[in-house]
Amino acid sequence: MDKKSSEYNSLHTLMAGGVAGIVVDIALFPIDTVKTRLQSELGFWRSGGFRGIYKGLAPAAAGSAPTAALFFCTYEGLKSNLSRITSTHNSPYVHMLSASTAEVLACLIRVPVEIAKQRRQALSNKQNSALLILWNAYKKEGLRKGLYRGFGSTITREIPFSLIQFPLWEYFKSNWTNCTGLASTPFTVALCGALAGGIAAAITTPLDVVKTRIMLAEQGSAAVKLNILRLLRNIHRERGISGLFAGIVPRVLWITLGGAFFFGFYDLTTRVLDTNSPPHNNI
Repeated sequence: MDKKSSEYNSLHTLMAGGVAGIVVDIALFPIDTVKTRLQSELGFWRSGGFRGIYKGLAPAAAGSAPTAALFFCTYEGLKSNLSRITSTHNSPYVHMLSASTAEVLACLIRVPVEIAKQRRQALSNKQNSALLILWNAYKKEGLRKGLYRGFGSTITREIPFSLIQFPLWEYFKSNWTNCTGLASTPFTVALCGALAGGIAAAITTPLDVVKTRIMLAEQGSAAVKLNILRLLRNIHRERGISGLFAGIVPRVLWITLGGAFFFGFYDLTTRVLDTNSPPHNNI
């Protein structure tokens, strides 16, 4: 990209992140539902099988734009400022710190959305709306153990994921032209995002299984009381390695495709906004 397109603009980042988040969550939602049901303690068929494959779409769609927008605003802002402070360019350490911090903030929105979405996807209950699920979770279990149940396990999953995905994405993206001789485009950015996401998804699948188990567990059950390491050991004892990597195929497929959509649409939207807007001051 030229200098103008590489400048950080918070409004453009906010809009581009929101667009990317909505596109990914709506387009690939059925794959996410299959992954969630495979990881459920009830098992795939008892959690619904292929029935109601779009259950939970509403909270996912409603939460995707603000979650992605907050993430990218934090990531790009920190990356820009840390690169300037440290006088570095494309440092993987800057990318790791920026992505990890952005994930923690984004999880303030993501976790309640995941609670509503995954319970709609996998649990056979009479709660017909995401708002009712969240209200009941808050009323029965409070803020920390209800709306933000699984916050720790989500962070434990998301930070390693981002530590792998974003340095890889930035590395692939920055070296694309040197390695291939082809110019960087939204399509090539999407390919880099797909590859980085697929690698990160495969490695962090056991943490995703734990997060899903905790979020779907009934109040007072063992999954809620156990810490992450003990829950990992329990899953391994009950189902072996296949239990720890339950849902790896749909997860890798979902995040590989999601990475392509997410980073591709993010880059495309940013380019369009940068091209069709007046000059702006760096933020």
